[in-house]
Amino acid sequence: MEYLNVAPVASIIFVFTLVTSLYAFYDQSLYGKFMLHPYSVSKGHKVFTLITSGLIHADWMHLFFNMFTFYAFAFTLEQMMGSWQFGLLYFLSLVLSDLPTVFKHKDDFHYNSLGASGAISAVLFSYILFNPMSKIYIMFIPIGIPAVIFGGLYLVYCMYASKNSRDNINHDAHFFGALTGLIFTVIFVPNIIQHFIAALSGGR
Repeated sequence: MEYLNVAPVASIIFVFTLVTSLYAFYDQSLYGKFMLHPYSVSKGHKVFTLITSGLIHADWMHLFFNMFTFYAFAFTLEQMMGSWQFGLLYFLSLVLSDLPTVFKHKDDFHYNSLGASGAISAVLFSYILFNPMSKIYIMFIPIGIPAVIFGGLYLVYCMYASKNSRDNINHDAHFFGALTGLIFTVIFVPNIIQHFIAALSGGR
């Protein structure tokens, strides 16, 4: 109940995404209804999948990593930026992070995409603007990486992986979700750039 009181939007998104993803594991027909199909969306069909594709995940590991990252940053971010701002950030990034994928694969009938990674990247990068020197821990690396350094490495990796990847991961959604998070936060959070610079220089 504490999370629901202090971060109601993040709480609802977290629970709803878990429920729909778990349901999809046991009812495979939901994938056909909810997955992003760029070929269809580019022709004006199933446009709603720009959002619903973020409510389902490919498997348990995909769901775990996304929800773990969401849990680590989203509840704190909502408290820092405000509930309506957080809700708008999340759902806007679901759409905007997938639009480049729609353009890129508009002629590929067999391409599909799913998962909340674009929106969660937006959450992470918005959080980085608030706390650039906080430590982010990655599995198998025993020391924390300053968030601002992690963010830079993450963007470089996404660009590289988008051009060279054969792992069936939508790295474009990660990259453009991150950019959406940065741009949205700069627009909707007053003085965030000054705060970011002060935090980098140890001024807070």
